Amino acid sequence: MLNYNEIGKKIRKERIKRNLTQDDLAEILFVTRQAISKWETGKSLPDQDVMLQLSNLFSISINDILNAKE
Repeated sequence: MLNYNEIGKKIRKERIKRNLTQDDLAEILFVTRQAISKWETGKSLPDQDVMLQLSNLFSISINDILNAKE
């Protein structure tokens, strides 16, 4: 079962590691800052296309994102 909160923490950690703001990441992915916030707080998940973009941007596998454990 997917843990939205842990996935959100992983996305936030990877974003911060690259010195990106939520606005920066939103611009790169062509989504809203509110979407980024919802992912990072575990309220929703990115769709498949965006998940692939995150994987490429962060140089980690989609499995690493989805199986996030802090």
